Amino acid sequence: MFGHSSRSRVALAGALSVGLAFSLTACGDSDSDSSSGDDNKAAAIDCAPYAAFGDIKGKTVTIYTGIVTPEDTPHKESYKPFEDCTGATIKYEGDKAFETQILVRAKAGNPPDLAFVPQPGLLQQLVATGKAVEAPAETAANVDKFFGEDWKAYGTVDGKFYAAPLGANVKSLVWYSPTEFKDKGYTVPTTLDELKALSDKIVADGGKPWCAGIASGEATGWPLTDWMEDFMLRLSGPETYDKWVKHEIAFNGPESTAALEAVGSYLKNDAYVNGGLGDVKSIASTTFQDAGLPILEGSCSLHRQASFYAANFPTDTKVAEDGDIYAFYLPSKDTTSKPVLGGGEFVLSFADRPEVKAFQTYLSSDVWANTKAKVSSGWVSANNGLKVENLTNPIDKLSAEILQDPNATFRFDGSDMMPAAVGSNAFWKQTTNWITGQDTKTTVDNIESAWPK
Repeated sequence: MFGHSSRSRVALAGALSVGLAFSLTACGDSDSDSSSGDDNKAAAIDCAPYAAFGDIKGKTVTIYTGIVTPEDTPHKESYKPFEDCTGATIKYEGDKAFETQILVRAKAGNPPDLAFVPQPGLLQQLVATGKAVEAPAETAANVDKFFGEDWKAYGTVDGKFYAAPLGANVKSLVWYSPTEFKDKGYTVPTTLDELKALSDKIVADGGKPWCAGIASGEATGWPLTDWMEDFMLRLSGPETYDKWVKHEIAFNGPESTAALEAVGSYLKNDAYVNGGLGDVKSIASTTFQDAGLPILEGSCSLHRQASFYAANFPTDTKVAEDGDIYAFYLPSKDTTSKPVLGGGEFVLSFADRPEVKAFQTYLSSDVWANTKAKVSSGWVSANNGLKVENLTNPIDKLSAEILQDPNATFRFDGSDMMPAAVGSNAFWKQTTNWITGQDTKTTVDNIESAWPK
């Protein structure tokens, strides 16, 4: 199902990325001295490799994105080496209404040069407007070299490659207390059987192993979709997961039913939940932001949630392998497979001017990934040229290690790729009904009937 890489493209991007690599140390050094002016920064950077981008001095590239303050600041800082060396200007526009407005702008013929698109489904809609342009060969080659076929497929529409990945997040994580594990002799599980055994051990020791919460305003229920997607990947494998997301197999089929029942063996188990928060039904009324906090109080031990959950702990919480809180990879059936559920953004172009192609290629390089890592926290990329030691916090490092594991098979959040009537409506609502008492068969039947005919 995936496209093959082109030898010529690999060679072209290889020359570009190798050339840019020579400037990485200098770029990093210049960024480390925040008191130096732009002239000093430019002088400290070896700009020779950027000559590959041609003469784009005085040109402007516009970016439109849903990444807003304060997360936009490190993005802008990571563009400085490109701007200093090429003389081009990057004009950044962040908008919380991006996901609706980008479609409006594209259809009206007023799109930005580049958009950071957070879902493959939205990417496909934007390509369907006829206003998007294919990615340049240099960008495609960087994706072949640094990301691989799973990620490239998400930026490909109807056999044509449009968009390189930007950032990524890992959803297949379980949060825990390293102190509790050490004190009680618990070990991080490496298989699903070991995860179940750990849960039973915590119960035997008088604890409630799991805490969970799915309340999120109009989006209530989305954490349950992540749970189910993780178990679809683990129990049925990535190929079946792909068919499920595309509705090539029924949502109320045996694979989907087994995945939801597996989630139920944890979240609808009175002995397992909901530590420090209430009974099973309390999961529906507990906000996802609050759901993992009882770990700090010792009233639950485990919380399955994405890498971005780190931001929800109090600011004085030490999030580290030897800290108050850390996370481990949600294990698979065995240690030979490593399915990873996650999300990310893709850089889609609406212009083919030289300066736009140049910046699109820069953002797909290992050089940009490492530059961004040095000025950012709470951010990671699936770019395998990203040096883990350049990341500034332990969860970012853990996420990068998981994404870069040669055994890892990445799959994008399924509900984000399903039609809106399912992914952001029936799937959320019906699993919410399920956690408050609705049976599994009714739940999967209702979601199946919501699929557009």
